[in-house]
Amino acid sequence: MTLPIFFLPFSPPLSLSGRSHSLAQNYPDLLLVTAQLTASTSASGNRSVAKIIGDNVKKLQKFASTVKMWVFEETVNGRKLTDIINNDHENVKYLPGHKLPENVVAVANLGEAVKDADLLVFVIPHQFIHRICDEITGRVPKDALGITLIKGIDEGPEGLKLISDIIREKMGIDISVLMGANIANEVAAGKFCETTIGSKVMENGLLFKELLQTPNFRITVVDDADTVELCGALKNIVAVGAGFCDGLRCGDNTKAAVIRLGLMEMIAFARIFCKGQVSTATFLESCGVADLITTCYGGRNRRVAEAFARTGKTIEELEKEMLNGQKLQGPQTAAEVYRILKQKGLVDKFPLFTAVYQICYEGRPVQEMLSCLQSHPEHI
Repeated sequence: MTLPIFFLPFSPPLSLSGRSHSLAQNYPDLLLVTAQLTASTSASGNRSVAKIIGDNVKKLQKFASTVKMWVFEETVNGRKLTDIINNDHENVKYLPGHKLPENVVAVANLGEAVKDADLLVFVIPHQFIHRICDEITGRVPKDALGITLIKGIDEGPEGLKLISDIIREKMGIDISVLMGANIANEVAAGKFCETTIGSKVMENGLLFKELLQTPNFRITVVDDADTVELCGALKNIVAVGAGFCDGLRCGDNTKAAVIRLGLMEMIAFARIFCKGQVSTATFLESCGVADLITTCYGGRNRRVAEAFARTGKTIEELEKEMLNGQKLQGPQTAAEVYRILKQKGLVDKFPLFTAVYQICYEGRPVQEMLSCLQSHPEHI
């Protein structure tokens, strides 16, 4: 028997039956659930992962050869997006020019897509995770496994709430995380990159490594899952700051300072808010410094922030113009982090994170990014 896979991009062994998965076990249904909303920030990213999984399951007998992918239905040039994907094997709207394997099947009905899925891959905007989990709960096996590629955080009564925590609590399944320097178009084109899987159950992390790794998509598995996940969210804030500096034409030395100080704040934030032990070594994995550098030089957060600094347009206007209406994660995460820091009385301890929030949402001048660097506590 093979295992169904469900790919869901929208954002103790947890087998409730007491059964632990074995790497020798077959996995019948793999479901890639991908929500293509106009608000989706993961549209291109989830398609590149779909391509990898679709190619890999054809070679690995323990997985089903067909991968279901949930797609939020929309019309493109008079045709349904699901019809385009299933007949032309290309997402012409969100990842044009990159063919999807024929065994990746787009499904518009979430209930139909998730039925009997034993592996779930979450790649959705993090603001939709509560609703999607509520719709899926009870429709998948109790011992299903999941992995999230969602780069964001949420707020809880005690402050920080990780996306994996939300999925785990709502669905009662074990969740691994995947974060790294993985720009979607380059991944889809098969260019070499590294990534990191964080898993509190190492066996499950190794299973997802087997599902996702290719010669040009190399994966390291670590057990410091919360830090891996937090890196993926916080680096987007730093990338916005880097984009502001590019817009101000501050130069590479200044951007290097943004990256260094941003990394320091990422480490400090993790040490305060992560429930488990935080390993400094995790920040040296692809999910940490590598993803931070890539995002600060080549990511959409940097690009839109640069335009914000140069044009004076709002983030919302630039999202429509530059991202086809997709939402930028950096400013949203900065707002969530700011509220968490304010609740704990720690705003002054994270001046770079705070400056990004205030420039994006409180109308502070972009030039305050430079003032933030000049007066940063690391220099006192």
